[in-house]
Amino acid sequence: MLVFAASDKGGTGRSVTSANLAFRRALGGDDVAYLDFDFGSPTAAAVFDVPKATGGIEQGGLHSYLQGKATEPSRLDVWAETEHQLLRDRPANSGNLVLLPGDRSGGEFAVAKDTVNRCIDLFLRLNSEFEVVIVDLSAGRSYAMDMALDVTARPEMRGVQARWLVYHRWTRQHVIAASGLVFGQRGILAGGVARGHDKEELRSAIRFVRAAVPDPEAPPWSLVPAAQSSWMRKCDQDLDRLAADRDVGFSAAIGSVPLEPVLQWREQLITDEDVLSSRIANLETLTALQDLADKLTDDEAWGPV
Repeated sequence: MLVFAASDKGGTGRSVTSANLAFRRALGGDDVAYLDFDFGSPTAAAVFDVPKATGGIEQGGLHSYLQGKATEPSRLDVWAETEHQLLRDRPANSGNLVLLPGDRSGGEFAVAKDTVNRCIDLFLRLNSEFEVVIVDLSAGRSYAMDMALDVTARPEMRGVQARWLVYHRWTRQHVIAASGLVFGQRGILAGGVARGHDKEELRSAIRFVRAAVPDPEAPPWSLVPAAQSSWMRKCDQDLDRLAADRDVGFSAAIGSVPLEPVLQWREQLITDEDVLSSRIANLETLTALQDLADKLTDDEAWGPV
């Protein structure tokens, strides 16, 4: 299965959440590939703690492959390459976790016919090799998003299941932006239909993920003065109405990740040890990430919206 991670804005938690979903699936025994299609800023390796690819690699990355400058894109075994202290010894019963980084001197590039064909070939091969392939797209209406829509509309890809996660923070600007990215005149649906996608099928393959969501009922927010608490609850209610009006409401959302102090300070993988041993991360965050990871392949979570 291909899972495309998209967002209209930067800072939504798209990459760090997607990396954690890949990590969770691999811990559960699945073979997982993570493709850094954020061509303008290929920094996914930082979340996996793979220093040799932080900011991309010198040559042989996805930029080089898609533009025909390399016959194969580089692959990094996260378990073997990570400097994360808790992951240096590969967890028992885990599946493969492979990162395909971008090029350090890359950037957005126009999509030509040969680029699309190379991308089709790559997706088909990875889909046959891995249970889950997560493609982290550049923010906004990017060349990477256009290529993903173009490739998945091609006849060669008909047997490949593809799903879309659209990330947004729990603010007015981000809710409006996420809605526009999907439903706007140049959004995912319009772009997909223009390339041959069936509108209803594509819509059913899109879900929203709310990231860094504060809970007014939980500390520290529940401990603020009464006036602030009342104001936050009112904002939360207003956002629920706005999300429903913009078709980004509860029925269209597949998950919500709470505001996590650890992730505000450092984009990283949240391990069980972070919650149970060192206690630097919250159990609610780990639970939300595991739930979202499980839903990636749960057909019941992807019914009609």
